[in-house]
Amino acid sequence: MHFVIMGCGRVGALLARTLDSRGHTVAVIDQDPDAFLKLGPDFSGSTITGVGFDRDVLKRARVDGAYAFAAVSSGDNSNILAARVARETFGVKNIAARIYDPKRAQIFERLGVPTVATVRWTAEQMMRRLIPQGSVNEYRDPSGQIGLSEVHVNPAWVSHSVLEIEDAVPGRVGFITRSGEGILPQKDTLLQEGDLVHIMSRMDDLEDIERILDAPPAQQYRQQD
Repeated sequence: MHFVIMGCGRVGALLARTLDSRGHTVAVIDQDPDAFLKLGPDFSGSTITGVGFDRDVLKRARVDGAYAFAAVSSGDNSNILAARVARETFGVKNIAARIYDPKRAQIFERLGVPTVATVRWTAEQMMRRLIPQGSVNEYRDPSGQIGLSEVHVNPAWVSHSVLEIEDAVPGRVGFITRSGEGILPQKDTLLQEGDLVHIMSRMDDLEDIERILDAPPAQQYRQQD
């Protein structure tokens, strides 16, 4: 898969090296050519000097064929603008933008632009939004046997209830992140598009939970639609 990253600071460089090491093609955009030194000598991707929301620059980065676009420069406005251009002009489905102001991050989340505020920033969280598969562990009890994980949910689960999810997997929905805010769901709470589902479970069961929720709901639930 091909990825485009705008911003070659510490986070952008880490994302680029990680994706490159996994065998993906990566293009990194930055206004400062010296920033590309952070990528190291083993980086096999491409580097483009320029403004990340400039259409010609994005074309040189092959954004029109990208699986995902990450805007992780030091400017909120630049990141949001670049992410919107990537999605609305070039049709990139998986986008994520780094935002320094948490209040602005919530606004952009409501506009449909997935954001990662610096207060909760990690490269793993950004990777989670670029490649929406599997899970990210957020907490483990001292024994390491029980954990809380954000688990990718197939879009076909939208409009199904928390009860249906819990009937299908060996775990419990701890909370849901909706429009950038956490909510404690009831059994009859229906999943909405864009929701992030956080599940408490035995760590040994996490692989099964990922497999079940990565697939569409079982037949008995589809018949209820």
